Amino acid sequence: MGNTRILIVDDEALIRDLIKEYLSVEDYAVDEGADGQQGLEMFQRYDYDLIVLDVMMPFMDGWSLCREIRQVSSVPIIMLTARGEEYDKLLGFELGVDDYLTKPFSPKELLARIKAILRRAAANESGPQAIFEGLVLDFDARTVKVDGQTASLTPKEYELITFLARHPRQVFSREQLLDSVWGYDYAGDTRTVDTHVKMLRESLGVYRNYIVTVWGTGYKFEAEGK
Repeated sequence: MGNTRILIVDDEALIRDLIKEYLSVEDYAVDEGADGQQGLEMFQRYDYDLIVLDVMMPFMDGWSLCREIRQVSSVPIIMLTARGEEYDKLLGFELGVDDYLTKPFSPKELLARIKAILRRAAANESGPQAIFEGLVLDFDARTVKVDGQTASLTPKEYELITFLARHPRQVFSREQLLDSVWGYDYAGDTRTVDTHVKMLRESLGVYRNYIVTVWGTGYKFEAEGK
């Protein structure tokens, strides 16, 4: 855990200090950025295992910084926001945010979510490839190729198809997918799963039907692997 490096980007010094105090106890290496521009400079300078990112910041807001990061990296991102509207959450997930926490938040809950995301990231890095006709999941590279072309997936879409593909023909409810892929109960907000399945199917093209809707229950992955 001592090699794990986390970046906190928030314009409130008290929040940065609070998060850093909790993370340092767990022996995480922690860097700070006081605004979006500083956060971008830190990201370009160092390699991070996870980024905690506030939405409302001067010079560059969290959405803009997230877009910049996602152009070059799939590093896990947790967004902090004072707003809890459904639109904000869906926008964040479409940008590739891995998790969402609304202020005021419990530092213990943030720490638990950080640990869950890092565990899933480590698990997804193990194993070589899964091949389903022209659909190739490369677990080492964290990529999905459709007939030789790398699909443009958000980190959460990648984790979703990886989870389903590792459990072929097993039906999962939306609540189970929220718990297994997002790592916690999303207060019953199952539309998040439907939104990600829709985007994922669009990215899979001719293999979109590999993700099967089980009416009244949820989803499953149905394909013959090699």
